[in-house]
Amino acid sequence: MTTREAMTIATEERPLRRGGVRPGERALAPDLARGIMLLCIVLSNTAFHLWAARRGPSGWQPVDGSWLDHAVQFTMIMALDLRIYPLFAFLFGYGMMQLYLRQTAAGTDGRDAAKALRRRSLWLIVIGLAHATLLMAGDILGFYGVLSLVLGLAFLRRGDRALTWWIWIGVALMVLVTAGPVIAALLQGELGTLGDADAEAGFKAFASDEENWLTAAGTRLETGLFITLAAALLTLVGGGYIVFLLGFWAARRRVLEEPGRHRKLLRRTAVIGIAVGWLGALPAALAHVGLLDVPDDMQSESGALMALRDVTGNAGGLGYVAAVALFAHWWTTRGPRRGATAVTAVACVGKRSLSCYLTHSLLFAPVLAAWGLGLGAHLGSTTMALFACAVWLVTVAGAYALERAGRRGPAEAVLRRLMYGPRADRG
Repeated sequence: MTTREAMTIATEERPLRRGGVRPGERALAPDLARGIMLLCIVLSNTAFHLWAARRGPSGWQPVDGSWLDHAVQFTMIMALDLRIYPLFAFLFGYGMMQLYLRQTAAGTDGRDAAKALRRRSLWLIVIGLAHATLLMAGDILGFYGVLSLVLGLAFLRRGDRALTWWIWIGVALMVLVTAGPVIAALLQGELGTLGDADAEAGFKAFASDEENWLTAAGTRLETGLFITLAAALLTLVGGGYIVFLLGFWAARRRVLEEPGRHRKLLRRTAVIGIAVGWLGALPAALAHVGLLDVPDDMQSESGALMALRDVTGNAGGLGYVAAVALFAHWWTTRGPRRGATAVTAVACVGKRSLSCYLTHSLLFAPVLAAWGLGLGAHLGSTTMALFACAVWLVTVAGAYALERAGRRGPAEAVLRRLMYGPRADRG
């Protein structure tokens, strides 16, 4: 055996210096943000389960129901839709960099730490595609598995200078790719014709209205593959990766672990981000409920209002993260008070975000889809939102019970072992 071959084998067999995150290393803000995020995700996923409802030009939110249903639809469009996934992307990137920094701080070589995270990304892609095929076509695990695989390979071991440059490049790409066609149409006086209101409604890709489970699974797999592969590629090309890299940048500065040191940044981000996010979605929300008269094409998935919601959604997601971090700082510095159990329980959901996310689909799909009990045909926007909150509360109770028992979430335990191997439970 040559010296080079021996060095290669030694490198491949070099163990990680530690397992995953220890209980004492957890900060409130990231876990609380993940717990709240899961409530927002389960609410934003309700629209495509209303498979018998009449859709608007966007193809997503229903347009029928009572005034209360319209109020719920308005709120979903302005505050949740396309605003929660940037929040997820930031937290995903933040957590990924946290894992990398913990390993390297313990003495693990950066290449070995990055290799373990690549293994994690690959398993998330597998889990995500299985989730999409079996239950929920709109799975985001595989999508972020691909993003983390590419961005982790490119940036985990790069310096802040490279991160900053590529964040600004992403901003430029987003303006060019997403906002460019809208600006061009506006200059040509054809803004109202941009888009296609006659395109197939987007909720159809989730097959919630299909009575045959096997046929629905085929559609879900097709949608899952598109989201996992094509949409991830479009996100990289279109600059949508910037929120992910901002998570890397913030984790290196421990912004969520030490929010008190970054209050000025967090305040500005919360105020500006939420304001931009809500104002960017306001025209679409007003148009949806009939308070703003715009052409149907303009409201469609490829229309100007959707592009505006998409671009400003990144700011909204970052604003939500900052607001939760500020709350966590205020909460932890004021001592014990009423509501401590509730805050702890929501943070327990964040610690077990993967298990709770998958549980949502287990409780949603078989009950709501046409191939299951079909309850989605009998609910409106308001009752569906209440059902979603009830599902989330079930996961809160389950996560809190696991915390009291000193146990991880089942999905976290499996992924941890797949990532770290037999040493998964080693401190």
